[in-house]
Amino acid sequence: MKIKWAFIINPVAGNGFCEKYSPQVKEAIKKRNLSAEISYTEYKGHGTELARQFVDNGCTHIVAVGGDGTINEVATALMKKKNVILGIVPAGTGNDLVQITGLTGPFEDSDWDIFFKENTTLMDAGICNGHYFYNGMGLGFDAQVAAENYNGVEKVKKGGAYKYIWHIIKTILLYREKEIRSESGGEHIKRPCFINTVSNGRRYAGGFYLTPEAFADDRLLDICMIEKLSIIRRLRLLPRVSKGTHIFEKDVKYYKTNALTIEFTDEVPYHIDGELYFGKKFDITIAPDQVRVIYNPAGSHYFTNN
Repeated sequence: MKIKWAFIINPVAGNGFCEKYSPQVKEAIKKRNLSAEISYTEYKGHGTELARQFVDNGCTHIVAVGGDGTINEVATALMKKKNVILGIVPAGTGNDLVQITGLTGPFEDSDWDIFFKENTTLMDAGICNGHYFYNGMGLGFDAQVAAENYNGVEKVKKGGAYKYIWHIIKTILLYREKEIRSESGGEHIKRPCFINTVSNGRRYAGGFYLTPEAFADDRLLDICMIEKLSIIRRLRLLPRVSKGTHIFEKDVKYYKTNALTIEFTDEVPYHIDGELYFGKKFDITIAPDQVRVIYNPAGSHYFTNN
């Protein structure tokens, strides 16, 4: 089969950085004399539509250029299509999902060289209420930060990173835990929780390792539940999340499962690969070996075969 590439670029990813980065993507394609098509997303969900069109047109390699949301959209179109390869070029804000592949961004020449070696492996996908996720989903403090960030999105774009930091600080001080009811493997939990993270990957928000023991191909979800915390305890515990050492604290319940159900009394915000949603009940499962992805064997520790 002739190799045919497609690049799907989200020009607004990274607060517009991706659009400025697109000439370097084109240069990388030209330098390697690839048979490639390029399309730009125009609205939410467009990445999935474009990826499906490229699959129908016989493309064998489909590359998402953008942030975690863009990658999620493109990957969703490739579920169970193991003869089509997903490529990830990070050009978003947090770029957490790409960490699974062992590649970091923005790509320099050496990164492109590694990328085009085309080492591939199969990656699992999580499913929550019909939505796929490849890095993870969160309910609680981090979802509330995402909701605050979304509500003030224009201010955040104008104000830069310090606006996002302000939302984190405000939520640390004002967030009130909601009672969670969860069930997994016959075990029932009912308690107010600060954070509830369900993961295939490890990193969130550009540097918080909420699920540091996760593997993207072990057919299991990693669950991190942090109990109700005082403000002082929040301030002490969160820095440990950046190192992944929080999982040894008494306030944290960490485990692995292939399915769980989470329910709240009222509708709450939650995020899936960084995209914000709202819901009340969540049925979550793992779907093994769903997407074949380009990765860096020397740089990734997210796969059991490394």
